[in-house]
Amino acid sequence: MKILTRLDFCRQALVIVLVLIWILAFGWTPASCGATRTEKLISLIGQEDSLLVVNPAGRIIISKNETQKRIPASILKIFTSLVALHYLGADYRYQTEFFIDKHSNLKIKGFGDPLLISETIRDISRLLPALLGSSFIVNDLVVDDSFFRQPLTIPGVSSSSQPYDAPNGALCVNFNTVFFKHTNSGFVSAESQTPLLPYAEKIITARNLKSGRIVLSHLKNETTVYAGKLFEHFLRQEGVRFSGDVKLGKVIPSHDKLIYRYVSPFTLTQIIAKLLEHSNNFTTNQLLISAGVKVYGPPGNLEKGVAAAVEYASRELQIQDMTIVEGSGIARQNRVSALQMIGILQAFEPNFLLLRQKGRDFYKTGTLHGIHTRAGYITGKNGGRYRYVVMVNTRGKSTQPIMYQLLQILK
Repeated sequence: MKILTRLDFCRQALVIVLVLIWILAFGWTPASCGATRTEKLISLIGQEDSLLVVNPAGRIIISKNETQKRIPASILKIFTSLVALHYLGADYRYQTEFFIDKHSNLKIKGFGDPLLISETIRDISRLLPALLGSSFIVNDLVVDDSFFRQPLTIPGVSSSSQPYDAPNGALCVNFNTVFFKHTNSGFVSAESQTPLLPYAEKIITARNLKSGRIVLSHLKNETTVYAGKLFEHFLRQEGVRFSGDVKLGKVIPSHDKLIYRYVSPFTLTQIIAKLLEHSNNFTTNQLLISAGVKVYGPPGNLEKGVAAAVEYASRELQIQDMTIVEGSGIARQNRVSALQMIGILQAFEPNFLLLRQKGRDFYKTGTLHGIHTRAGYITGKNGGRYRYVVMVNTRGKSTQPIMYQLLQILK
């Protein structure tokens, strides 16, 4: 039997004292040493945060603050995608129409296509000369954006130069943005497929910008006029002659002759896959407004889109009290609970492959200042999918440690 020396006794006493200090300071107990991963996960959820996890059978297995409404940020795009799929249909394709009137004006009417980009405009411009005829001279190029009401004000969208603040409209090109840079010879386009038009260069100069991306606004009808200018540029390249200018106007179906109807190669499902991958606010609200037109008729506006979304939530999802002011999640006035988001995920599950994937996790994230959210599906070892919602509305916190614990639990 070992006899403790005075030094040994002092050492053990010191250890005991340090342990007692630790217990008083941090609340450590022997039982807490064996805390489960679920308990550790729950401890990461603060009073302003929410967590809800449902197993493949639909039973709640982890929850905290699941009925409290939070700012969803971009995970709201999952809901808006559902709204668009419900009202428009998975195979819906946007159209853009081209008319000639009795004054030899070429009229372009937009219907909200969010993917009307330079490559598309170039392809359309290659088709139109044959339809116009080699001797035809266009007077004015008239642009008609009346299918959506203007101006369209989206809560949370500012007048910044960031693409996520691009305004919505019925006739928009390149997401209402122009990417440019400055060289020794002056301003040039930063995208090979898009020319830097004099119209855009004037805006750049007026804003005293050096490089980057400008977002066109509704002021002086910048978005619609720019769309017309870009069409004019590509049409001139294909040999179409103009005697007039780009002007705002409206198509009169009873008098104007339809010469071409462009149908987008992208289905609604493909558009949704792109918007979820890039978290595109502009595209998401284009879909919301389009859904509103489908339900309430033109002209489209945000109010009709929100009304259609609320009606869908109430009738199809049995969600009565979501607070939705726009569709992308950029507005901080949006409020959704984790329990409501789980219901949305249940309805969206047939389309889960449209979400981004990392390993077993199919997900959508959301970020605003002080807000971090994540929602999606985690595939279990038996192939079933767990639905989860993480809503962190506490500044300084993120979803990363929460997701780490959750993925460990759902191995």
